[in-house]
Amino acid sequence: MEKFIQLHFLTSFPPANLNRDDLGRPKTAKMGGVDRLRVSSQSLKRAWRTSDIFKEALSGSIGIRTKRFGRTVDEKLVKGGIDEKKASEWAKKIAACFGALTTDKKDNPLDIKQLVHISPEEEKAVDDLIAVLIKEKREPEDTELTLLRRPEHAVDIALFGRMLADSPSYNVEAACQVAHAISVHPVTIEDDYFTAVDDLNNGADDMGAAHLGETGFASALFYEYVCIDTEQLIKNLGGDEALAKKTLSALLQAAAMVTPTGKQNSFASRAFASYIMVEKGKSQPRSLSVAFLKPIRGENYGEDAYKALEKACKQIDTVYDITDVKRKMLNALTGEGTFADLKQFITE
Repeated sequence: MEKFIQLHFLTSFPPANLNRDDLGRPKTAKMGGVDRLRVSSQSLKRAWRTSDIFKEALSGSIGIRTKRFGRTVDEKLVKGGIDEKKASEWAKKIAACFGALTTDKKDNPLDIKQLVHISPEEEKAVDDLIAVLIKEKREPEDTELTLLRRPEHAVDIALFGRMLADSPSYNVEAACQVAHAISVHPVTIEDDYFTAVDDLNNGADDMGAAHLGETGFASALFYEYVCIDTEQLIKNLGGDEALAKKTLSALLQAAAMVTPTGKQNSFASRAFASYIMVEKGKSQPRSLSVAFLKPIRGENYGEDAYKALEKACKQIDTVYDITDVKRKMLNALTGEGTFADLKQFITE
């Protein structure tokens, strides 16, 4: 595989609120002097790694990201016949292996202070220890509390990295970089004023609604950019190139087809990418967001956007004399290319 794989997507969403800010309104960013709709990289990555596509393609190789691991350990110990008080104390010792426990009295004392990504290898090590403690009816020894592992089979950690402030030797450098998705055109956030009617209100005494509400929304064509360092990915996966290829294929499919879950029940704003460009080579990676520094305007956002993307790509190649990058495209707007070809191309 080539050193770098870069993915470029154009995805159109109808009225939606995919990713909300602290006020519950769609996130935005100012670029090229105008307001753009935005979906954060955190929202995108979570949607992909928790998707059915990832679960089906990479079963057994996905970790969990949680603060509540101590609660799971406690439940398993109690279920195994350990006294509740002892189970709680033992669970704290085990959970503390993955990070300092919370000291906030409002939180569950079994919780870890910060979110931690736990690999399948580490989950298995904990389950094995729990089985021993239940069988021998004793607390864990200090020598048994070395539960951190190099997560060589956790594809989500291999892609998106892990930081353990208290155990930096078990940190993992992310092999995948994900940009915030931005609209290629200006947007205006609109407000949906809605009401809910009480089904049992016959209107005899009160004709008013039982509930009034308001939610922000907007529609946009997004540009999304993803860059993968394949050498780092294979290294993170302990040299398992076959698993790295499965991971790349699943990532491409999830990024093209999986939508963030924000307000889906209200807007049903699911969408597939309309245009995908896959690049691979050794040259220094770069986003093509410059193609939309001048916002797309007019009536044909889709056609104008992919033409602007391809034009920017060609011009950057020319001025920087980039000749080693291979490309393959899918364009659902013109019916060119197939997703099967892209999946084969990305893993060759």
